Amino acid sequence: MHQLFKIGFLDINMQFNIGFLSSNMQICHGKDSSSKTGRKNILFRKIVIAGVSATMMMGATSAFADFKAESPQCIAPSNPGGGWDFICRTTAKYLFDLGIIEDSMQVTNMSGGGGGVAFAHVTKERDDDNNLIVAASMSTSARIAQGIYENATQDDVHFLATFGAEYGAIAVRADSPYQTLADMMDDILKDPRSVGIAGGSSVGSFDHIKPMLVAREAGMEDVTQLKYVSFDGGGEAMTGLLSGATEALSGDFSEMLGFLESGDIRIVGIMAPERLKNYPDIPTAKELGYDVVGANWRGLYMPAGSSDEAKEFWSNAIKTLTENPEFQAELEAAAIAPFNNFGDDMYNFVAGSIADVEKLSREIGIIK
Repeated sequence: MHQLFKIGFLDINMQFNIGFLSSNMQICHGKDSSSKTGRKNILFRKIVIAGVSATMMMGATSAFADFKAESPQCIAPSNPGGGWDFICRTTAKYLFDLGIIEDSMQVTNMSGGGGGVAFAHVTKERDDDNNLIVAASMSTSARIAQGIYENATQDDVHFLATFGAEYGAIAVRADSPYQTLADMMDDILKDPRSVGIAGGSSVGSFDHIKPMLVAREAGMEDVTQLKYVSFDGGGEAMTGLLSGATEALSGDFSEMLGFLESGDIRIVGIMAPERLKNYPDIPTAKELGYDVVGANWRGLYMPAGSSDEAKEFWSNAIKTLTENPEFQAELEAAAIAPFNNFGDDMYNFVAGSIADVEKLSREIGIIK
């Protein structure tokens, strides 16, 4: 059975040209035979560079001129240590370091309901808050698609942007008897309740869907029988694995990376189309015979009732982050690839993601 899991039009192999100036721009630095001409060339270069810098600053200033963030806050809809927490803390750090916001951004962890507690808090209590942004991902759109956020629609919040995406993976403890993904699937096929799989979000989430797809590829007819153990965030799910509460962990690669490098876990399969360049020893689920590719986007939303000026400010702020080399390096270190959507592109992307998850959830029996 062939199963290729792609969300919307997500392709995280896309390359983005980041930065204001092309690296191919050539400015003559050679020594002129005439010192007078050489001085003119130096002066010309300084004028050009100054002019470009002024243009960049004017563009940035005009982008943020109509709104000023005051006591900004980012809500991570999980406990510390997971992907949503990473989104907020990384965003908050670079917004402040780059001078985009004058006040440091407060990061608040608000776990519960697979992000539902935070979603309800925003829509019911802070719908017009101009200074609030919230971490979002594939799991956010999945819960809207599956009706887990009660009566929620895409338009209940304003989806700001995606700025990255990463592949899902399945991990076991370093001392686990499961040496391969096939070993684990064999036991699951014999007794679906014998292998507990931890995930950092609720039943029906992307962390739940990923092993269900692998199990279906392995030949499991009713994948809803899979033993999935939900936790409030990737950090708690990792604790569940390491403590022995579960036999495996389903999550995103960035959440596992530190524990992989410390030797606490092994990754038995990553849901990428090919092996990762920086981690060539990790096999893909696809090469092991489970034709599943699952990528999770990372981004942010804000209250739907916030002002147009605030929405433009935060959209421009995130765009500025994506153009910053240090921010991109931080994402790369976490194995998160560039994947940028703003404005209408973002709206259409989330709409496509919700439609895809609803279709897939019906196919595998999560919703009827």
